[in-house]
Amino acid sequence: MSTQLQPVAPRGLSVPGLPAVPWRDPHTVSPEALAQTIRTLEEQCLRHPESADIHTCLGMAYAMNFDVYKSMDVLEKAVAAEPRHFWAQMKYAELLYRLRALPRSQEETSRALDLATSAWEMDVARKQLQEIRRLMREGTQKPAWTKPLWPPVLLMIAILAVLSVTQIWR
Repeated sequence: MSTQLQPVAPRGLSVPGLPAVPWRDPHTVSPEALAQTIRTLEEQCLRHPESADIHTCLGMAYAMNFDVYKSMDVLEKAVAAEPRHFWAQMKYAELLYRLRALPRSQEETSRALDLATSAWEMDVARKQLQEIRRLMREGTQKPAWTKPLWPPVLLMIAILAVLSVTQIWR
């Protein structure tokens, strides 16, 4: 048994008609090119509703276009269509991470780590988990609204009322 890593051929999309992605840096994509890519991916999703690959690509394109809700819906469909798909799970976890829903992102990234089949995939998931844990330690996360807001609101109204009365008496 060898201890060296063996190269694994990447699993590509086996769907004809998908455009080649001509960009690596999302900041260099024109809005027109992104809109065209989204339209093409939407058509392919209709033709191949069971393909987690295409749904994942569409979710990423929506995220690049700042359509967060559409992106989340499509990535959830990708994970549901193929629960053992690493990239669908990873991109869904990444979207949650970028939205700073850190506890949920940590759960989803851990699931993606369990699905990793190569050292590179494991490294990607581990780095994201490391970053999530760092942000959670530093307190950089979306606040959970578990406490009622009416006491601070009443206090603010009382302070404003007192300030108004003092201004009127002057």
